[in-house]
Amino acid sequence: MRVIAGTARSMPLKAPAGMDTRPTQDRIKETLFNILQTEIPGCIFVDLFAGSGGIGIEALSRGASRAYFVDNGAKPASCIAENLTFTKLSERGTVLRMDALSGLQRILQKEDRLDIVFLDPPYGQDLELPVLELLGRSPGCDADTRIILETDLGRDYSGITACGLIVERVKPYKTNQHVFFRKNAHQA
Repeated sequence: MRVIAGTARSMPLKAPAGMDTRPTQDRIKETLFNILQTEIPGCIFVDLFAGSGGIGIEALSRGASRAYFVDNGAKPASCIAENLTFTKLSERGTVLRMDALSGLQRILQKEDRLDIVFLDPPYGQDLELPVLELLGRSPGCDADTRIILETDLGRDYSGITACGLIVERVKPYKTNQHVFFRKNAHQA
């Protein structure tokens, strides 16, 4: 696992010990950032269920002005801090060791608006649903905020409109997918 592009290009990243995290593969991360490349410079980036922090660190390396990393595990939080220090990006990164919903609420108290929110929760536990609901009703998320969920392949989120979000795009891979959401412009 490495940083793909930007100021920390090719730098290796550590992953937390154990089987509790599954870092996003480099080829999938590269595809994701090819999609997001014009939105990254200067953005406020949130990496929820952050694990190693690889996605948020990639955003910082590519020019995000600030990234928040939220994970409730001690090993992941420590790993993220080490990776930020190693890549010399710790000045623009904030690690919050708490559950994703509490972390997002804290971030929304500090930031007027979020540009990109990335979620990579454990599959099959529906931990993303309360987070998506909060994003759908929060004034810190508007029709221009990009929300991306990494989830198991074939998971359907077409019913998400009840919480004020719409599915904008689905990018499938071999074993998982990225689902891109935006706030419903009529509710923003």
